[in-house]
Amino acid sequence: MTVRPLTIGALARRLNVSTSLLRFYEREGLLKPERRTASGYRLYPPGAEKTLLFIRRAQRLGFSLADIRLLLGDGKRGGDELMGIAEQRFLDIERRLTEMLVLRHELEFFLEDLTARVGRAAGRPAGRLYRELLDQACSHDPRRRSASSLTRLTRRLGCALASAEREKIFAALRGRHIHIWRDEDGYSILVAGREPAIEQALRALAASEADCHVHVEPSVSAADDGYLFQARGDNAFLFAQLFLALEAAET
Repeated sequence: MTVRPLTIGALARRLNVSTSLLRFYEREGLLKPERRTASGYRLYPPGAEKTLLFIRRAQRLGFSLADIRLLLGDGKRGGDELMGIAEQRFLDIERRLTEMLVLRHELEFFLEDLTARVGRAAGRPAGRLYRELLDQACSHDPRRRSASSLTRLTRRLGCALASAEREKIFAALRGRHIHIWRDEDGYSILVAGREPAIEQALRALAASEADCHVHVEPSVSAADDGYLFQARGDNAFLFAQLFLALEAAET
C-alpha cells in the first residue's frame, strides 16, 4: 500500500503544533518537505512525523537547535561526535542537579536550626506546630535517597573514582555528617569529626586523583570541627555527589 505524503496542515495536526512552527524548523534546516505541489504546498514524507517527535523531545531536554541539527545527521558526523553532544548535555544536567541536591542538603540542617529557634521564641505549642508543618513539607527520608549516577558518570569520563580500590577509602567516610556548599569554581565539603581516619581517607582520596585528567587535584585542610575537602573545576560536581551518597549510605 502506497503511503501518501502529509501536507503541512496534516503533519501539524498529528503532533498538535502550529504550521508556523514547522516553517520555522524548515528555515532552521531541521525539517524539510519532500517536495511541493504545483501550487506550492509543502508535502512531507511519512517519516517526518518521527523526525518532528525527535526534534520536540530534544528541545524539551534542553538541546540547542544547532545541536539538534547535528544529531539529526547530515552524513558527515561520526557516531562518537554525536554521542559526545548527547553526553555533554547529560553532564550539564548532572551539574545543575548536583547544585540542587547540595542546596536541599544544607536547607535540611537550616530548617532544623530554625525549628529550634522558633520553638524557643514562640513557646512549646507553636514550636511543635511548626515542626509538624516542616515534617509535612520535608517528608523524605535521607536514608532512602536514590543511588547517585556517580559510578556511571565516572566510568564514562574515565575518572579514577570508578576504581574498586576506592572502597577502602570510602569505608572511613561512609555515614559521616557533612556540610557542603558551591564555590565559584567547584565545591567545598566539610566532613565533621577530627578522627585521624577521616583525615587519612580524605588525603588518600585527594592524592588518588592527582593524575586524573577529569578534574583538578582536590585539597584537604583542617577546620575547627572537622576537615575541609575542596574540589575545583568543571567536574567537581562528581565529588559533591560522592559525599552526598557517602553520607546517606549506612556505615
